[in-house]
Amino acid sequence: MTGQFFYSLIFFVLSFFFAGCRESASQPPQACFKENCFTVELAVSPEERERGLMYREKLAQGAGMLFIFDKEDVYSFWMKNTKIPLDIIWLDSQKRVVYIGANIPPCVNDPCPSYNPLKKALYVLEIPSGAAVKSQIAVGDVMRY
Repeated sequence: MTGQFFYSLIFFVLSFFFAGCRESASQPPQACFKENCFTVELAVSPEERERGLMYREKLAQGAGMLFIFDKEDVYSFWMKNTKIPLDIIWLDSQKRVVYIGANIPPCVNDPCPSYNPLKKALYVLEIPSGAAVKSQIAVGDVMRY
């Protein structure tokens, strides 16, 4: 009887653990500042980072794209083929905001301007235009991811 109880207990613990793993894996990633969170798509590969939010007709409030680079460096962004205005937030390796490009409009004429904070970043977050101000995100804030 003791052996059966032990195996039942192990089964219960493992079932609970794996159920928790499935549940957390199914939730989309979020980038949060204080109590404000954005559900984000990830742009990790060079191809994903190059495409970004190009050709999108809209971006829901509370949504965004998080670009994750291989190393901290100065990264310029532009709005070529991007149809929606954005706030672009550059963050260093500590996930601390180093620069915010607010209300960046879509590019309508070639060549498109580049937006460059001249500060090193490891992460860049694109969110709907005006969301940074609405969420009170400021330089020095730390993102939880």
